[in-house]
Amino acid sequence: MKSAIVTGASSGIGKEIVKSLLEKGYFVYGLARDFSKCEVENKNFIKRECNLTNRKEITLFWEQMKKRRVDVLVNCAGVGYFGNFDSMGLDEIEEMVDLNLKAPLFLSRLFYPHLKNTKGFIININSISATKPAIFGAIYGATKAGLRHFGSSLFAESRKAEVKVVNIQPDLTKTPWFDDKSFSYFDDKEYVLYPSEIAKLVSYVLEMNGVVTEVNVEPRKFRVIKK
Repeated sequence: MKSAIVTGASSGIGKEIVKSLLEKGYFVYGLARDFSKCEVENKNFIKRECNLTNRKEITLFWEQMKKRRVDVLVNCAGVGYFGNFDSMGLDEIEEMVDLNLKAPLFLSRLFYPHLKNTKGFIININSISATKPAIFGAIYGATKAGLRHFGSSLFAESRKAEVKVVNIQPDLTKTPWFDDKSFSYFDDKEYVLYPSEIAKLVSYVLEMNGVVTEVNVEPRKFRVIKK
């Protein structure tokens, strides 16, 4: 049985990717800080509470997994703080760098030998902010741009090993990610993406004969709501 690791697996896009992979017959290891609100239950879904900003916890998970098969790594967990740059706290900057960039780099490095053996996938669920200036989100955009560059560079390096590296950059998506933000999506299907749509895209990428190296996904129309 093929297996996958999905970070940010307890809600939003990550949870929908878990459900999609289970439907495709994968054994899924989900990583998140808290699964108390995650209703997904399946004998092939293992929930692992893990603080991905903590390198020791990442390494411990790898130690537990290093002899197991891994076909897909989905780097989906992320955090964003927004506002004027001079109002950004150093703790907020550090958390964004640790979770949005360092954690995917660490996990990709640790599981890269597994993925070489299975000719597998690294899929980065990134952000449209990786592709253009992020007003009031300079640090967030920088971490996402860094992840995007990592993905494209690693694919160029990994083609002979047949490891497929994919960057998916969604824009506004209807998830709990916006619960603590000062802005949100306009709740209309023309103005917002849905997590299930991103999960379907991941399924499509996994089924392709070729390699979809990068996809930007945006709603048909754009509107942001200030709270």
